[in-house]
Amino acid sequence: MSYPSDLKYSKEHEWVRVDGDVATVGITHHAQDALGDIVFVDLPEVGDDVAAGDSIAEIESVKAVSDIYSPLTGTITEVNEELDGNEEVVNTDPHAAGWIFKMSIGEPAQLEGLMDAAAYAALTEEG
Repeated sequence: MSYPSDLKYSKEHEWVRVDGDVATVGITHHAQDALGDIVFVDLPEVGDDVAAGDSIAEIESVKAVSDIYSPLTGTITEVNEELDGNEEVVNTDPHAAGWIFKMSIGEPAQLEGLMDAAAYAALTEEG
C-alpha cells in the first residue's frame, strides 16, 4: 500500500492533511484494513479543545471498537457529517472522503513530530 505523500501520519494510525492553520484528520488505510468493515463512527464535538494524544472519538467495526486520537493540539472546527449512515466510506476512501474531523492547529511545531508517507509505510512494514 502506498500512502499519499501530501499527508502526515501518527503512530496511532491517523493521517493529517494541512491547509494553512487547519488540519483534516482521518484514519489510515492500514487502520481501516485492520479494523475491517466500519459500521459506526462516533464523531467529536465541534468546538472541543483537544490536546495531542487525546482520545476524542471512536470508530466501530464488525471486529472491534477503537479510539481515534487527536494527532495535534487545537480546536475541532468541523466533523464529517457524511459518515452518518455512510460509514463504509472510511473503508473505500480512507485518505480523502473518509476524513473524520477538521481542527485548528494550536501548536504548529507538533507537525514536525508526525511521519511522512515513507516513514509511516516503514512503521507498518509495508514500505
